[in-house]
Amino acid sequence: MNNLILQPVLFMGALSMIMMIWMYATRIPAAKELEKQGTNMQDLSHPSAMGGLFPSKVERVADNYNHLWEQPTLFYAIVFVIWAQEHTDIIHLNLAWSYCLLRLAHSIVQATVNYVWVRFGVFMLSWCALSAMLIREMLHIVN
Repeated sequence: MNNLILQPVLFMGALSMIMMIWMYATRIPAAKELEKQGTNMQDLSHPSAMGGLFPSKVERVADNYNHLWEQPTLFYAIVFVIWAQEHTDIIHLNLAWSYCLLRLAHSIVQATVNYVWVRFGVFMLSWCALSAMLIREMLHIVN
């Protein structure tokens, strides 16, 4: 049962891979369009220089890809602690999968309709699942 906690890590990796593919599938054509309009892409070699140049539908996907390297890093760390300590149980598994499904929902909302309050709500729910995993593991290790 302990190795089952690693499946959500693979899911999050797959989600990151899908978002990277989606990001470049939208960003490359948008960059080519900017070049046609006379933009020198080398002048945009710093991410801060690109702000607002791409259409929102392109930037939203890139923003989400970047977000998958922020909060989820704590998820990976917590999962690996749970796995290393052999503390996997049904509650941790349900929380881990809940986190993954909420992050999937967050990615879909942000990359498509980008309703801020919906996205924020899903984000906060994912934090609740992550916090519950963290607190449970901290209590487990302390005892």
